Amino acid sequence: MDLLYANPLQLATALLAIAIIGFILTQPTSLVQWLQKKNYQYEVTSSLYMLTPTEKFVFNSILFLTFSLLSTACILYLPDHIVTVSKRTYYYFAGDMPTNVTMGELAGQAAESVSKASEAVLGTASRVSDAVREAAAAATATVGREAVGQAVESGSGS
Repeated sequence: MDLLYANPLQLATALLAIAIIGFILTQPTSLVQWLQKKNYQYEVTSSLYMLTPTEKFVFNSILFLTFSLLSTACILYLPDHIVTVSKRTYYYFAGDMPTNVTMGELAGQAAESVSKASEAVLGTASRVSDAVREAAAAATATVGREAVGQAVESGSGS
């Protein structure tokens, strides 16, 4: 539709459509209301509501730049740092990492050592449990004998 050669009906229809779209877009929906509420909470919480628009702009710019630099640093450098820290942790616990061993073999060795350690802990726990059970049985038997002895004494004394 060429606006230079449009008839009045087409112009009226286009203006009506633009007016309806503008009206719909200016009506606050629930999303717009929620965003306005969050903006209000942000301004009240950080005391931005009492600043001039220029001061708000400066404060928000500094905050945005700080957050951007921090997130960029986390995205770029944190994965390498985590790998370095995990390698150092492995070195502190297991010694030098062999260069010709794949990660799958290392995982297998780690699983094997964990399984051996858990078996050792299970064995120790079962021995402790048996010892406690025997001590409890012996204590119960001793208390039982003493109670029977006292009952016999009190029965023969009457």
